[in-house]
Amino acid sequence: MRIFITGATGYIGGALAARLVAAGHRVTGLTRDPAQAGALRARGIEPVIGTLDDAATITAAAREADAVVNTANSDHRGVADTLIAALRGTGKTLIQSSGTSIVADLADGEREGPVYDESTPVQPLPLRAGRVALNDAVLAAANDGVRSVVVAPSLIYGEGAGLHRHSIQVPWLIDVAKREGVGRQVGSGRNLWSNVHIDDLVDLYVAMLERAPAGALYYAENGENAMLEVAQAVSRMLGFGGVTRALSVPEAVALWGEGGARYTMGSNSRVRAVRARSELGWQPHRPSLLQEIEHGCYARRIGSDA
Repeated sequence: MRIFITGATGYIGGALAARLVAAGHRVTGLTRDPAQAGALRARGIEPVIGTLDDAATITAAAREADAVVNTANSDHRGVADTLIAALRGTGKTLIQSSGTSIVADLADGEREGPVYDESTPVQPLPLRAGRVALNDAVLAAANDGVRSVVVAPSLIYGEGAGLHRHSIQVPWLIDVAKREGVGRQVGSGRNLWSNVHIDDLVDLYVAMLERAPAGALYYAENGENAMLEVAQAVSRMLGFGGVTRALSVPEAVALWGEGGARYTMGSNSRVRAVRARSELGWQPHRPSLLQEIEHGCYARRIGSDA
């Protein structure tokens, strides 16, 4: 197939592009930086130079492709509308990348939250209402001749294969722990996030491209951890004995901003990927988040920096 990926230089898009190229697919990738075109070509990806607001460029690339995967920005309504319009009536595949912060709460690290699967109604907090509306628009495109699918990954970890090899949450915790000599978590860290390894997530994207029905929403997870557990694992990996210290909400906001502190690091985001497992036969099997922190890519990265 010929597959157009927005965000082809990013963490998810780059890892997916590498897998698809290795499988023999023709991949085109959007990049806003012409300087990265050579790096994409070296990876077997045909660069498309433009931004998410370049409707003509994106429309042309989408119409030339057999399938489109948007991994660039989960909240950019304009690019989603452009892709829907470009593919309307074609029967081609459009996969929109969302995230499980759509079910996040404002626990500020102090309590556990509810568990969602694909059948659970979502009532998002204001910061994520626009994303849920965007997801709904993509899913509704299934009624207009688009094989539209939405995937909402949980906390993603592990080393990717693109130009950007890591997501943000675990590196955030590692960076603050290295500076302060102790693991840090928001409040008591009782809040839980589901999580998924980047390689398992790429497996799910491939399965969606191959056999997902139009109008399907999938969560992506393979377990969950309290943020205190994650901070303790970071502390052990750095040689601090698992010792952690709480961050107050104002301290966390100063580090990561309001969204990062309250909607991500201090919130609950608990999902179960029931539909992906039952409908697509998805079987995630890579190392767990805590194993990857203490013995995998994050530990190796720290060792190489020493």
